[in-house]
Amino acid sequence: MISTSRSSAVKVDYRQKLAKLGRRVYKERELWFISSFAIVWVLIFAYYPMYGLIYAFFDFFPGRTLAESRFVGFDHFIQFFSLPDMLRILRNTLVISTLGLTAGFIAPIILALLFNELSNSLFKRFVQSVSYLPHFISWVVVASIIFSMLGSEGVINEVLIRMGMIERPIGFLTEGENFWALITGANIWKGVGWGTILYMSAIAGVDPELYQAGAVDGLGRLGMAWHITLPGIRPTILLLFILGAGGLLSAGFEQQLLLGNPLTREYYEVVDTYVFRYGVQLGRFSFATAVGLLRSVLGLMLVLITNALSKRLTDVSII
Repeated sequence: MISTSRSSAVKVDYRQKLAKLGRRVYKERELWFISSFAIVWVLIFAYYPMYGLIYAFFDFFPGRTLAESRFVGFDHFIQFFSLPDMLRILRNTLVISTLGLTAGFIAPIILALLFNELSNSLFKRFVQSVSYLPHFISWVVVASIIFSMLGSEGVINEVLIRMGMIERPIGFLTEGENFWALITGANIWKGVGWGTILYMSAIAGVDPELYQAGAVDGLGRLGMAWHITLPGIRPTILLLFILGAGGLLSAGFEQQLLLGNPLTREYYEVVDTYVFRYGVQLGRFSFATAVGLLRSVLGLMLVLITNALSKRLTDVSII
């Protein structure tokens, strides 16, 4: 008898929640209609392709159906960790990603602070617009510019030779030891301006009265930036860092293929380029899918771990 009453109460509560949800959706119908286009786009292009992850557990070849493919379980994952070049690939990936997560992450913050100190609004908008431009330039064009500047017959070597500072061209693009600094500098130059947009928005939300109080207390411009602006945008910095931690195993793809060469392969080969060369180009689609799935799972774990640490230490988290 008690069980029947409890079941009826659960059904009534469920119906009440469902009716409440229906009333809320009807009340917000215009917002849901506008959002429906984005929801449909995400379902089609973000969630539907996830069906293909199942190929990571099969030995799939083009021309066969999934039913005709042999189930191999975790063989492709084990094969990836058994690669003779795995340590070198992981080293390059982690080093390039770490440089991007440190130097590449700090650069937009510094640039946003410098923009905030510009008093001439016209000049400020001009400088911001110029800093955004590299983001819209394709990596093909960026690679051409770098080759023209740093190649053996490039502008920099030509100038140094004519000034008598060097006798022979410096191999900026052919010496592997230079590649990590080269790719990090190129990534920063291309994305630093675009990365300042969110920080500039966060800085605009800082209470102006805090700056007035800081001026009364004798804080200079550097002191205001350190004690007022940076603490004011700290939540934005932490949130972007948490999200950026998920890309620690994504060190880039186009820039490595365009700027790298056989002489620097030991330093530029990362997970993405290796999967492209020995997975996609050789028709090993199941292996490439397995590596992509593994990288996504590890990226999600890094985001969750970083988010938990941030929530525990600073009370700032994305969930």
